Amino acid sequence: MSDDTIRLVTIGRILRRRRRLLAVLAMVGALVGFGASVLFPPRYTTSASVLLPGQWEERELLTQAEIATSSVVTDRAAAALGWPGVSGSELRDRVSAKAADGNIIKISGTADTPERAQRLSDQVAGQFVTFAARLAGDNPDPGAAAGPEELRKTVVQTDRRITDLAEAADPGRTVESVQARTELEKLRAALLDAMKKLDEADPATSKAGLVVMGPAARPAGEAAPTRTQLIVAGALLFFLLAVIGHLAAARMSRRLRTAPEIAAALGSALLGTVDVPGERPARRPEGRGTRAWIRRLLGVDTRWDVPPPQPSGGEAGRRIRYRRVCARLRDELPAPRRLLVVVPDGDEVAVRAAGQLVAEAGGDPGASSRGYPVLRVVAVSVSGPLVPDRDTESGALVVLSAGNWTAAELAGIAEACADAGHEVVGVVVAGTTRGRATRTPGRRPADEAVPEFAVNGHATGGAL
Repeated sequence: MSDDTIRLVTIGRILRRRRRLLAVLAMVGALVGFGASVLFPPRYTTSASVLLPGQWEERELLTQAEIATSSVVTDRAAAALGWPGVSGSELRDRVSAKAADGNIIKISGTADTPERAQRLSDQVAGQFVTFAARLAGDNPDPGAAAGPEELRKTVVQTDRRITDLAEAADPGRTVESVQARTELEKLRAALLDAMKKLDEADPATSKAGLVVMGPAARPAGEAAPTRTQLIVAGALLFFLLAVIGHLAAARMSRRLRTAPEIAAALGSALLGTVDVPGERPARRPEGRGTRAWIRRLLGVDTRWDVPPPQPSGGEAGRRIRYRRVCARLRDELPAPRRLLVVVPDGDEVAVRAAGQLVAEAGGDPGASSRGYPVLRVVAVSVSGPLVPDRDTESGALVVLSAGNWTAAELAGIAEACADAGHEVVGVVVAGTTRGRATRTPGRRPADEAVPEFAVNGHATGGAL
């Protein structure tokens, strides 16, 4: 897995073999999302639209949206609403404004009830229109500078005064009177030109009259994220984290999964691969506790990152594979002799395969005539491997399953065999297949044979 790319088949394998664990984690995520929805009360959001007549550039619309959420507007809205404990700064966090198509500013308000959200949006929209009108000069404060209309009145009065002065002056009798009349006419022309430019550029003429386009609608549902969204998001988040965790653990795992890698780690030749029916392993005494029960319930007591069991070829096909391994083992040895079948302690697939291999090598009436070696099974702990010293056996055959052991653990088993004076003559990799063993009339199934076991050199079972 560490060198392979993540493919859809890998994701599918996780979903198939860890479906119960993923379902439980998704339920936990849903509960977490429900708890988050309880901690965060529901919110309701609605919007009020304000129309800006005239021609507006985009940057001007953005400026108006900023004005709509300014502290001046929110402070006045908070004072008008009179909600206890709610200030203008807090309202500013609940209000947003954006420019929409058609010179429209949409002002949205969020509150804990639909009624308050509606009142908040309407109040902010009204305060924004009032404040924008004051900025444009439509409703100036007393004592403030004159607005455009006042300026027009002043220009008209000045023009009349110029006319009166021109008529009162001596009509061209002296040079001074001519110059005075000329200067008055120039002043009149300048005033009229300024009035014309004022009419053309006056924002109050082209952009005044902001209009609230009706009251805000009362919200019918909660604003996002709703309780349902939080529950679904929690379940989905935990589900995805579980899948990503499985992929990360598989990529970081150092366990060997291919037969050539296993043989190279043990420093011996691969004699072949065998299989046993994919039955549920028997429960061990140490596997009857609460922790083991939970692991079985969640489906994490079996590996997911090993290849799935292949369809069974039947009892006859399995026995052919075991006979081929025995034949290769016979060809590797100069003469028939006794061998230890070393199995890692806890590898139940390898234990069953070793039992069937021993039965095939010694249980067949014709095995002795074929020159098959005599095999004895020993289970060796990988944490502290200790193989029985060389006595009647003169060699070791290692049988194990793929995907359970690291290169360092297998190297430790090889070193333990060498320390006991046993040469590792071959490696057999065991796997599982779909299907169960069928009984042959008058013969005990090979995978049900009970081999002699020894753990760290002490016998724990009966001999064949």
